[in-house]
Amino acid sequence: MKATYHQYNLEFKRPSGTSRGVMTTKETWFIVLEQNGKTGVGECGILRGLSIDDRPDYETTLKWTCTNIALGLDTLLKKLIEFPSIQFGLETAFKSLEHDDQFNLFPSDFTKGKDAIPINGLVWMGNEDFMRSQVKEKIEAGFGCIKLKIGAIDFQTELDILKSIRKEFSVKDIELRVDANGAFSANDALEKLKQLSEYKLHSIEQPIKPRQYEAMAKLCEDTPLPIALDEELIGVFKKEEKQNVLQTIKPQYIILKPSLVGGFSGSKAWIDLVENLNIDWWITSALESNVGLNAISQWTYILQNKRPQGLGTGSLFTNNFSSPLMVKNGNLHYDINQHWKFKL
Repeated sequence: MKATYHQYNLEFKRPSGTSRGVMTTKETWFIVLEQNGKTGVGECGILRGLSIDDRPDYETTLKWTCTNIALGLDTLLKKLIEFPSIQFGLETAFKSLEHDDQFNLFPSDFTKGKDAIPINGLVWMGNEDFMRSQVKEKIEAGFGCIKLKIGAIDFQTELDILKSIRKEFSVKDIELRVDANGAFSANDALEKLKQLSEYKLHSIEQPIKPRQYEAMAKLCEDTPLPIALDEELIGVFKKEEKQNVLQTIKPQYIILKPSLVGGFSGSKAWIDLVENLNIDWWITSALESNVGLNAISQWTYILQNKRPQGLGTGSLFTNNFSSPLMVKNGNLHYDINQHWKFKL
């Protein structure tokens, strides 16, 4: 087996803002496996400033992985425990190599074009007019669930945007989620959650920065609004540590990004734990190209979680790879009449 890696920079169609800053490009890498005339491909994508494996030795580790590919998937996954995005890329590449169609990793009614995955429409941070225009776009596109990034502009303005949506659309019409990306302080978070809860939101992701276990546990206990852990899961590798985080904080939900928490196996480890604790979950992408998004989507479908998933990011980039993935009426479809155009 031969393994190589290739860097690729994704370009955003328009700057995308979170409370951590505005993104215009997104770095990613691909691992390509070749064996017996077949090719497998997997994506290793990091988010600068967020991924635990955003480290100076990242590319060196990718090179080492390719050089030592003969160790096999199981051994490599154990050795790469601190590089969850490389774990995800490897799992995907090996799965890709198994199939005649390198992009049909988890055959199902989804990949046959017979079923779709409900997803949330994502509204990025920006000025009030920009955020309102995005909300209007998502509603007109048929989304039944909208997620708004909050925490970067004036909080009252954000409340006003939510108020205007709820004035026109009830809970039955539209499910509203918000994602603070840790923007609130532990001191004022509860008061902000009380104000947000007036607009009958489904949940809020990561209201305060991670690793404030006591503060987050207290928040989850007192909150009028369900809390979903996201960044809190990053860098928690051992089963005992995962269990401790969940049992200490007792969140209402967790959100799993395979590129950030150790691929399919790392995500499944969290799912197995939370299902024993009566904590619900859903899956989101981490701004991968369509290669990574495809792998996550196909895997998500076979898990049969009926909640809207966070898998609508494929249309964000000008130089994404053409694929059968298509968003229509708030659902992600796999259009079997469309073909992959993947070239590095």
